[in-house]
Amino acid sequence: MVNSQSNTLDRLFAALADPTRRAIVARLADGRASVGELAAPFDVSAPAISKHLRILENVGLLARRKRGRVHELELVARPLAQASEWIERHRNLSGPSRRRKG
Repeated sequence: MVNSQSNTLDRLFAALADPTRRAIVARLADGRASVGELAAPFDVSAPAISKHLRILENVGLLARRKRGRVHELELVARPLAQASEWIERHRNLSGPSRRRKG
């Protein structure tokens, strides 16, 4: 049976599998940005950027604030912390140092 944390991690890793979304997350690690600022470096349509942002919002990585006609987005770090905790827990369970014992 798959638990909800596993499902959350599945969705998070799937969202981060796309290089455009990883670049958006990296940009937002530097601070808030408008949708236009986030879209500027990419040679994709506005609907494509909106889809990427929606996917990141759906996994809880983005918070959106509307100021007049401008949508500002900021990174929500908690889902990344959960992924990091999972990676660290599993990194310690395997690897060369564990196999050489004995």
